[in-house]
Amino acid sequence: MTASQALRNATLEIEKHVAGGGWDGPIRLFALVKARAALDLNPALAEELPADVKAESISDPDTLFSVEQEDLPKADSLNELLGQIMWPEEVDGAAISVERIVLPPSAEVNLPEDEVEAQKVLQSHPDRQDVRMVAAVLRSGETWSAIRMKDHDADDMVLSGSELVQGLSEALKMTFE
Repeated sequence: MTASQALRNATLEIEKHVAGGGWDGPIRLFALVKARAALDLNPALAEELPADVKAESISDPDTLFSVEQEDLPKADSLNELLGQIMWPEEVDGAAISVERIVLPPSAEVNLPEDEVEAQKVLQSHPDRQDVRMVAAVLRSGETWSAIRMKDHDADDMVLSGSELVQGLSEALKMTFE
């Protein structure tokens, strides 16, 4: 498996995990570490694996574990939050899950400048789409993303690719600089 394939697999696994919690959730942040290296360094991690995952079956050096980061720092915006995040060298990558409201470009033209008023308009707009985006990056630069739309809330309807949410991926990359 290549690093890009491992990142794709980890991204889709995280998206499915987050989807299990339903909609209207908080921002969720995950560290990504190479599974085999982490288990070799700390064999006790094997006891924390899900019941259907056996440590001895993980042989590919690129397979990734995701570790959810709890107690995120307080922040007024996603950029402010990511600006507070720095990863130790042992972390090979990161992933973030955020929910957003998406409107067609024509609907965004007339949004009020006041943020509270704009949010009210977004919430009630008939063409709104609620989406969950998961962006993942590796320290080495690879990216992968997944998007789930609330109106098409099924695992087989999740969109994924390396360039779907470039802005979010770029912001997440900055946490490694």
